[in-house]
Amino acid sequence: MSNSLVAIAIDCAEAPAVARFWADVLGRQVAEDSTSQHAVVLPGDGDAGGPRITFNTVPEPKTVKNRLHLDVISDTFDAETERLLSLGARRLRDLQRDKSRWTTFADIEGNEFDLIAG
Repeated sequence: MSNSLVAIAIDCAEAPAVARFWADVLGRQVAEDSTSQHAVVLPGDGDAGGPRITFNTVPEPKTVKNRLHLDVISDTFDAETERLLSLGARRLRDLQRDKSRWTTFADIEGNEFDLIAG
């Protein structure tokens, strides 16, 4: 058996807005055929085999902490922190363990993600 990860699907209230946020965060493009109900952030660098991130509009709001979250790594951690904040992310907490450092943010709909110092 051979499986491949094709996409990460995220439920949200405003698929186009959340897709645009994540496209800006990751330096990717939103698929041209995205709709108000389903928006797709394409793989980066033209990598057709990489996972897409899909956003699906659902009626129910987010109510609890994510069971799954995205981790983003940056070698310009402080500058990237400021860029994420300017895109609408909210800083939730700063953490450090041994030599590892990261910040947990919430995206524009409150979904948690981590920025890791690389």
